[in-house]
Amino acid sequence: MENRITVNICGEEYTLMAEESPSYMQKVASLVDGKMTGIMTAGRVSRMDAAVLTAANLADELLKQQAVSENLRGQLKGYLDDANKAKNELSELKRENFKLQQQIEKLQKQKG
Repeated sequence: MENRITVNICGEEYTLMAEESPSYMQKVASLVDGKMTGIMTAGRVSRMDAAVLTAANLADELLKQQAVSENLRGQLKGYLDDANKAKNELSELKRENFKLQQQIEKLQKQKG
């Protein structure tokens, strides 16, 4: 279900429509508003320039977070591979242990 919410970004009202909740969309708008306002205040730039700089800054943050996420996925895959290898080694050791126990029982029967 698509939600619709009117938000204020740098003094302008915008209607957002998305599947996300209105509270989430308000958080998004507040983030953009805060970043744009900060850029406009610090640099005395136009609203259009602030929008472009905000988009560039958010794209930079997104790309950096994607790189971090990809790195974490790689680490997780490595950990899962290590765990799978350890599981296989454990299974092999259990088989060897079982064979050795059978041999011990066989030897004990021969002595007895």
